[in-house]
Amino acid sequence: MANETLIAKLEQNLRQSRATRTRLAARLAELESEAEIVRGELIEMDTLAGQTEAAIVRLLSNVMSGPSTPVGTTSVGELEFELQRRIARAELAQNPVVPQRQNVPPLRTNVEAIDDRFFDRTIPQATTMILREAGGPLHVNEIYNRLMEGGFSFTGNNPTISIAVSLNRNSRFRKVAPGTFDLVIRDAAKAS
Repeated sequence: MANETLIAKLEQNLRQSRATRTRLAARLAELESEAEIVRGELIEMDTLAGQTEAAIVRLLSNVMSGPSTPVGTTSVGELEFELQRRIARAELAQNPVVPQRQNVPPLRTNVEAIDDRFFDRTIPQATTMILREAGGPLHVNEIYNRLMEGGFSFTGNNPTISIAVSLNRNSRFRKVAPGTFDLVIRDAAKAS
């Protein structure tokens, strides 16, 4: 009787061990498959980084060997100064609007929700609506105030930082001044 109980217990332990091994083997297969995907993504990122690096080198060589390099610019310091000057000129040509110092709108802490239209939206979705309605760029403090009025709920401790990071990472928005964003599509509409 004691031997039968012991054997039954050992058989149960053996089944559990085999089931656990099967689960672990399946998990290992999943991890190996995921590792292959990550390796592929790393290779893709290396390729993109290499292409970007090559583009930077081409741009720098064009800047350094351009037709307007002053005669006699031979020292490293002079070349560096000339490079900085050309880069600044190129940036100014790309973005001719020089942001002016603006008054930062106050961050209201006692904002009450007027409606719930942003309740189920992401920051970029809601901000797109806000900027379209505003008809121009807004500071993150004002975006925050309007999000709160629309019933948006923030989970983090620094909502204005969350807004700025979210908009910086999204290609629909561009930063036009410190802490101030606008829609990229508005620029395209003005250009045509």
